[in-house]
This record gives sequence, structure tokens and C-alpha cells, in this order.
Amino acid sequence: MDASLTLDDLVSRDRDHECDGFGKDRVCVRITGVADLPSRFGAFRIVAFWNNRDLKDHVAIVHGDILNAAEVPSRLHSECLTGDVLGSLRCDCRDQLEVALRRIATEPRGVVLYLRQEGRGIGLINKIRAYALQDQGLDTVEANLALGFKDDERDYAVAAHMIHSLTIRSVCLMTNNPSKIAELTRHGISVAGRIPHVIPPNPHNRFYLETKASRSGHYIDFTGKPHIPEQSDAVLIDGMEQGGTAPDAAL
Repeated sequence: MDASLTLDDLVSRDRDHECDGFGKDRVCVRITGVADLPSRFGAFRIVAFWNNRDLKDHVAIVHGDILNAAEVPSRLHSECLTGDVLGSLRCDCRDQLEVALRRIATEPRGVVLYLRQEGRGIGLINKIRAYALQDQGLDTVEANLALGFKDDERDYAVAAHMIHSLTIRSVCLMTNNPSKIAELTRHGISVAGRIPHVIPPNPHNRFYLETKASRSGHYIDFTGKPHIPEQSDAVLIDGMEQGGTAPDAAL
């Protein structure tokens, strides 16, 4: 890549972009707009993406110079109206988003990909239907299965192409979900490490988080091991690895 290119230049670069695409649906994205985004969490730039699969508008929230950079702190965040916008306590989505933005704003560079995958990919209406089943005693996985879905319907091909379009050479993924790492790697993205993303539970979402750990394999520890909750500290968790998982990147 030309070292003199900026984020704004990527709009004209992608104007006529066509490629074979990523994943089974051959997802192709184009960067269509870039603007400043001053926020309560820090100074960012926001990058808009068009994609040929579902025509949903995905965005990247960028801090610092990420073009052609390696080991970029990155968060893949799936849209959650009830959590992100309404402040629902049934999930940890809003906390995850805010912690990620605050953390990345303190780093030399970083990016949050905001992906339009409401309700683990089942959509807003079905998520509310799943909530109703959870009100009757089902856990998150059981509710999705009862509605005829997989426990997680999200697809990270769009995210992989977005990272590729931003010319990021490798990411350090801010996540507790090992499937995100596996999915990006499967799509050819180099994942240099994992930044643990620790969100303390509340009385309304503790069972939901326990289900993430026990049913979906998320790296969330409920065994009483000591945690350091401040996300800005260099070492976030002591002993979080499970089943011989390689040590996480400490950024």
C-alpha cells in the first residue's frame, strides 16, 4: 500500500472495488465514507462500509493511524439496540462497547468494528422472542435453538473484509469469545493476540454470562480467581487461559 494514503483516500480507492469476496457468501465490501467522530470516549474517525451480501451499513470506529499497521487493538462489536441504546441490564453489550472505546482511545491506535448483527445474528424481533423464552426459564442457547436458529448465527466474513480493506496487517482482538478469533483466522486475518475484555456481571445478566462461559466456551471466569477490573492496566486477568490455550497478548 502507498504509505501516503489516508483513510479519506480509501473512499476513492474503493469506488469501483469488486473482488471474489470473503466466506461462503463471497462478501465484498467497499469503504463509502469517512468522517470525524468526536465522542465522550475520545476522538475517533468513523468509516462507513457498503457490502454486497445484506446491504446493511457496517462501520469502523478508528483511533490513530491503523493503515498498514500490525497488532492493532480491535473489537468486533455486534449491534444491540436494547443494550447499546436502551441500557438493558440483560446483557453486557453496552458495557463492552464503552469499555472498548475508552480503552482504544488510550492506545496509539485501534479500531471498533460495529457490525449489524443484532441478537447474535437472528435480528431484533427474534431476539425479543428469545427474551420471552428466557423469561420462562430457558437460557440463551436454548431459546435460540427453540426458535429454530443455531446458538450463534453471526458471520464474520464482513468483519474480515473490513479489516482487509483498512489494510490492517494483524489485530490483537479485544474479546472473551474464542470463536471470533477462529472465524477471523479462517478468513485469512492474522490474529496476533487476545486482549481479555472483562465486564463485571450484574444480577440481571449473571446467568446470561454464565451461559456464555458454560455453553458457548467464552473465557469468562466465575470460579473466584482474582480479577483486575481496570481495563487500562497492562495485565487484566490472572490465569484466564483454559484447556491449554496459548497466553493472551498483554497490551
